[in-house]
Amino acid sequence: MTALHFQSAAALARSIRDGSLTARAALEHFLDRIDRLNGPINAVIHQDREGARASADAADAARAAGAALGPLHGVPMTVKESYQVRGTPTTFGIPLFRDNVTDRDAVAVQRLTAAGANIFGKTNVPIRLADFQSYNDIYGVTGNPWDLGRTPGGSSGGSAAALAAGLTGLEIGSDIGGSIRNPAHFCGVFGHKPTFGLCPTRWHSLDDSVAASDISVIGPLARSAEDLETALQLMAGPDEIDLPGLAIDLPRLTGPVSGLRIGLWMSDPSCPTSRAVGDRIQAVADALGRAGARVDERARPALDPARSHEIYSALLQAAMAARLPDEVFSKRLEVAARPDSETDVNAIIARAETMRHRTWGQLHEARTRLRWAWKAYFQEVDFLITPVMPVTAFPHQHGPEGSRTVEIDGQAHPYYCQTFWAGLTSVAHLPSTVIPAGVAVDGLPVGLQIVGPAYSDLRTIGLASRLESMGFAFTPPPALAG
Repeated sequence: MTALHFQSAAALARSIRDGSLTARAALEHFLDRIDRLNGPINAVIHQDREGARASADAADAARAAGAALGPLHGVPMTVKESYQVRGTPTTFGIPLFRDNVTDRDAVAVQRLTAAGANIFGKTNVPIRLADFQSYNDIYGVTGNPWDLGRTPGGSSGGSAAALAAGLTGLEIGSDIGGSIRNPAHFCGVFGHKPTFGLCPTRWHSLDDSVAASDISVIGPLARSAEDLETALQLMAGPDEIDLPGLAIDLPRLTGPVSGLRIGLWMSDPSCPTSRAVGDRIQAVADALGRAGARVDERARPALDPARSHEIYSALLQAAMAARLPDEVFSKRLEVAARPDSETDVNAIIARAETMRHRTWGQLHEARTRLRWAWKAYFQEVDFLITPVMPVTAFPHQHGPEGSRTVEIDGQAHPYYCQTFWAGLTSVAHLPSTVIPAGVAVDGLPVGLQIVGPAYSDLRTIGLASRLESMGFAFTPPPALAG
């Protein structure tokens, strides 16, 4: 039998509904596990134990009274530190905001708690949510439960680490450069990057900002595909400002795997895939083929991947720069104006961060043409499978960003080339579901992303569920398997 701390949120909710488990007992189980295990992992960095206990007791009283119960009734969960949760710090790991305690709940938090979830804590992030690692001067370093000397990923690294270690029942993160998908891959859990705009991002922010950022989305991480679907259904749908005229009706995957047309994109010159990662992706592709799916390694959208990455990278820098303080942005303007701005990497980035709206509009036109190319591609295939990252979880690297590299099969590559696979779909607003693809020869987990056309979120999660039933499921880290 699966230990309680490694059960899915859906299984926990079923046990609470049928009375075989109380909400209070479920909460105390996770709190005890945090006391014993969280220290060296450092995934959960803030807790409201007494508030959560009161919520758990209220959930048990509601069940006893015969009240209507939501799909996550009594399920203990944590959220990424960047979500506003009333009475908790929201800092994005920035020391200047160390004392930024918010007085409201993000829309996603409101929707999950309305469904019965008991949010008892928050999980770690990198500074400004801008790294493949999760460390900052406020909360310290989060380790990967599979190997504490390695990163759990970022920026939802604490989210994925908490799930993999069995410290929480469910999690939600955010993704602009792979920040849900990268940690899910590194920690061996499920994650879903929704179609852009599907889930309202209001108050996933440092302040009272209400506008959504370009490219950025919010979405769930979990130990099962079923949990991804449950959480996504709760998080999705128009915010109040659009509610009078908009609704969603997401298609589902029906029928068996046999007959599905699946593209397979294993590697690319912009970001080669290591053998360790590629072998596990090939294992999933082979399993799909044995199940009757038609797997095509040559099917590609009619676009230039390198140009797609250029467009994505420029739009990403512009979007991220909106978070910079005025004094920092002013310095970036100076860097962008240097004579070597055409060739120096730092200056090129600064030019993207400080681009004119006219330039942004031209890139948006190019991005929209990419979206049309993807639409045509998905007339020929049902899904595309790609890597999430080129390597398994790498050792912590906390030196200057300009000095960092990623080693892919013995060859050093630029650190941020790793955004290629995330950007391929993010720039085109496509949904991507990450599943555990098994353990690589180096003993670390591997994930892959299942990509579909816009608003096929439940279909990509549906294929993840089919693969989960075929054995590509969450596996606890060996040291924590008990």
